[in-house]
Amino acid sequence: MMITIWHRASATAGAILGLAALLGIGTVYAETFRPLKGSEIRSRFTGMEFTDEVHWVLLFGQDGTLTNTGMGRKTLGRWQVKRDQLCLDRSPGEQRCYAVLHSGKTYRLQEPGFDIYEEGIVQRPMARR
Repeated sequence: MMITIWHRASATAGAILGLAALLGIGTVYAETFRPLKGSEIRSRFTGMEFTDEVHWVLLFGQDGTLTNTGMGRKTLGRWQVKRDQLCLDRSPGEQRCYAVLHSGKTYRLQEPGFDIYEEGIVQRPMARR
């Protein structure tokens, strides 16, 4: 009886893993994110944009300006690197600092102490209306 139950569980697990591989879901779990140091953050973000490619774009000006465009709305702020964190002033008096994690083309901004994060790619700024 135990062998039969284990066998059925194995078959079910195998089917789930096969489906995940077919759909490309398995790659999400295989990613290993590495935290970036302050100098890496500065060199990878200066003059570039961080975007989810659909809803929002953060443009990191070389002079420390931050242009936040999302859902048809544009706001201005400031950005800087402090120690090994990316600090963003998206609205006056509200600075938040994030650890920057990297895997392949994907970057994550994660506020220390929280499990939520912003995820996107870093690329050269694209012309937008």
